[in-house]
Amino acid sequence: MGTMPTEFERTEIGEIQIAPEVIEVIAGLATVEVKGVAGMSGGFAGGFAELLGRKNLSKGVKVEVGQREAAVDVSVIIEYGNRLPEVASLIQHNVKRSIENMTGLNVVEVNVHIHDVQFKNAERTAEESDLSGRVK
Repeated sequence: MGTMPTEFERTEIGEIQIAPEVIEVIAGLATVEVKGVAGMSGGFAGGFAELLGRKNLSKGVKVEVGQREAAVDVSVIIEYGNRLPEVASLIQHNVKRSIENMTGLNVVEVNVHIHDVQFKNAERTAEESDLSGRVK
């Protein structure tokens, strides 16, 4: 499997190619649709989690694409309070379904890498003010 666009389908009037970047965006969108996902993480390289916005959905996704198959790695940040295995399983199923429905490729694996847990802003603000009162 490679990262270059490969000949996916040949029709009577030409060939259809799907760039790996397209599959990365599909996987990123399918990931953030899952309840409990706070965002994508750019932490593949350094192991640090960086919350990325919607413009960078493909940044937390790595794909390997062959002629008829794809393997996907997604790197995510989960909202605090969710069961991590359940959210990861939902991500796997949603990413697989979305890619297969949109491209016709067979997704052989979806690996979910949880890089961080994020508190909701209201909870974080309450906890920070509570902690600041105790620290003095």
